[in-house]
Amino acid sequence: MKDKTFLMIPGPTPVPESALVEMGKHPMAHRSKEFSNILKEVYEDLKYVFQTKNDVFLFTASGTGAMCAALENLINEGDKVLCLSIGNFGSRWAKIASSRGAVVTKIEVEAGQVIKPEMLEEALNKDKDIKIVTLTHSETSTGAANDVKTLCSIIKKHGAVSVVDGITSLCAMEFKTDEWNIDVAISGSQKGFMVAPGLSFLTASEDAFKMHEKCKYPSFYFNWSEHKKSLAKDTTPFTPAVNLIASLHRALKMIKEEGIENVNKRHKKLSLALRAAVKTIGLKLLVEDDNNASYAITSILPPEGISVPDIRKTLKEDYDIIVANGQGALENKIFRIGSLGYVCERDLIMAVGALEASLLKLGYKFELGSGVKKLIEELNK
Repeated sequence: MKDKTFLMIPGPTPVPESALVEMGKHPMAHRSKEFSNILKEVYEDLKYVFQTKNDVFLFTASGTGAMCAALENLINEGDKVLCLSIGNFGSRWAKIASSRGAVVTKIEVEAGQVIKPEMLEEALNKDKDIKIVTLTHSETSTGAANDVKTLCSIIKKHGAVSVVDGITSLCAMEFKTDEWNIDVAISGSQKGFMVAPGLSFLTASEDAFKMHEKCKYPSFYFNWSEHKKSLAKDTTPFTPAVNLIASLHRALKMIKEEGIENVNKRHKKLSLALRAAVKTIGLKLLVEDDNNASYAITSILPPEGISVPDIRKTLKEDYDIIVANGQGALENKIFRIGSLGYVCERDLIMAVGALEASLLKLGYKFELGSGVKKLIEELNK
């Protein structure tokens, strides 16, 4: 039976039906009082999710748009930028910084590893002129997660501005922008926010905004100053994705009803249960240490003799479940199961059961049902 496709990827993630309904309605006029009332609530609810007292800007763009919005409003040619890369998306920061004429230094670790505090301290002590440090919280390409709280405290002590990719960690992992001294934080709608792709978000500290005011050639479309002026009037500088924002309005209400702390706890529980189930089946995880693992995405190595394309093909064609391939150097070497957004225990039980059935069809020898059994036990602790 088709037309029951279920996404278990890093994004887009499943969307609640009530949020889908909002997308299907006739668009409101984007300068109307009705839409401004929605925007006002959305802006306040985004501050709640980001755990910040500062404004959160909303862009009609993907997460990469928010990455551009971050650096294109801070960098002047010749500025020194340190990029901490634990995967493809960490390296994307370096590419964007270079495109703005920055002098980029990159600290890169092996896939599945994270940035250690001493690595950061050494780099900052070596060059006192580093102005901006970019880092990723939850690295989608590997399933690893940096200790943003510790790393940002080091960056703050040095006097640089921290720019954090929270695209797959917001609404999936604890993320406290103000308390953790994060200067610039970004995220996107199609991840933990449970909305279709097309919106991204950014919040900036006072220190970051002062740096922005000295930026000689800030972005036109993503200009923080223009967005701040519009936000104060409960509107946007340019035509926004009206129906996506209406959908986000509904999804944010659901997040607030559950409570952001409970949302984060749910994701942690699902992720750790999935990791335990996968190991019980006898498969290896790219990120071996639970303490370094993202609660949004789990990267799994295929068993010997069975290919990633065959696993993904069987899951899709026989069970209508989509899991992600690896990216770049990890393509066809790992498959990735997303557990963020509108995902519940039932969905995970279904996914692990389908994974077991697929592996059995592909000739993998293991104790059938052991993964599902372990998953259920972990979920009921």
